[in-house]
Amino acid sequence: QVQLVESGGGSEQAGGSLRLSCAASGRTFSINAMGWYRQAPGKERSFVAVISRGGGSTYYADSVKGRFTISRDNAKNTVYLQMNSLKPEDTAVYYCAGDPTYYSGASYYDAGGGMGYWGKGTLVTVSS
Repeated sequence: QVQLVESGGGSEQAGGSLRLSCAASGRTFSINAMGWYRQAPGKERSFVAVISRGGGSTYYADSVKGRFTISRDNAKNTVYLQMNSLKPEDTAVYYCAGDPTYYSGASYYDAGGGMGYWGKGTLVTVSS
């Protein structure tokens, strides 16, 4: 089993920054892809960003490209999401996710493909 625990959520004004962290424990050797998804009020959960095991491959949703940066520290079994230039539409519960498979290319994640391991989420609220 793999456990994922998010931290770093909170409230910020538009234009500000927040950094989310996600610590993995358990069978962490089974994790290849790690990523972030979000669910805004009244909407379905959607893909935000993903990173491969070695960190050499990343992919972002168009809505966050250029503003958010995903990174990981495998020695600490932790993945991060640096969120800059926040907008009110970024308000959502952010979920950390992990999976044994990393799908290179856009199609899998753009089509709503999920992952096998999930955290419980952390709330990010951006005010205008």
